[in-house]
Amino acid sequence: MRRTALAAVCLLAAATTGLVGCQSGKDTADDTADGKASATAAASKTKDPFAGLSADEIGDRAMKATTEASSLRMKGTIQDDASDGTIRIDMALDKKNECAGTLGMGAQGKADLIKTGDTVYMKYDEAFLREQSKGEAKADVDAAVDMLAGKWTKMSAKGSDAKDIASFCDLDTVLGGAEDVGSGGSSGSAEDPTATRAGTAKVDGREAAVLKVKDGKERYTLYVATEGKPYLLRLDSTAKDPGSITFGDFDEPVPAQKPAGKILDLDALGG
Repeated sequence: MRRTALAAVCLLAAATTGLVGCQSGKDTADDTADGKASATAAASKTKDPFAGLSADEIGDRAMKATTEASSLRMKGTIQDDASDGTIRIDMALDKKNECAGTLGMGAQGKADLIKTGDTVYMKYDEAFLREQSKGEAKADVDAAVDMLAGKWTKMSAKGSDAKDIASFCDLDTVLGGAEDVGSGGSSGSAEDPTATRAGTAKVDGREAAVLKVKDGKERYTLYVATEGKPYLLRLDSTAKDPGSITFGDFDEPVPAQKPAGKILDLDALGG
């Protein structure tokens, strides 16, 4: 089975944490007329917690708060250039290396994923299995569907087939390197990303400061919570693998529990 879905999700997670805080010296807080107008209008209604801060400084605060969370939930879609398809994700994960949620590939199909302790549990529907098996012999695909579709499976998290998934379930791994990037690890060259502030918006009912980031031909929009801790609430990307991911349920328990009922042991089947 191809691993393009997991790879694209991990790439987006890496992009999320590496867009701001490069300290190129070019960023400004609201350097456009529209940005100033939006920020002024917002400030007239409520006190701006980021008043006087540059876009990079706001981004640094967002990265610090987000990486210090013990758990969070990622939800959204990513365009996967490798497979020319769309990946859908809805996953809660924590720093105890546990996770629970779903991954989808293409217009249809999904896989449920739970990792708890040293075991990875997955349940695939037929559409997901067929999407992931494109190009393989029909007989092999049909056999895999008959054996796996709609059934919970398990693998050791330490095994070669599950180690990539197990790593993704670790929040420290997914957000690794964000603090280094946010602390000014850039060379300060003309190629560094530049960030500007662009007013406010709401993400799932929460007020957020909007940051616009330019990195060469790529464009990103980050939404940072203005109430409570300055968590990153959403990332929109028009990068090589474009997508939009929202973040929430910070510091909430991850519902990672062993599935009930019969579970197919893939490690035992593999010999």
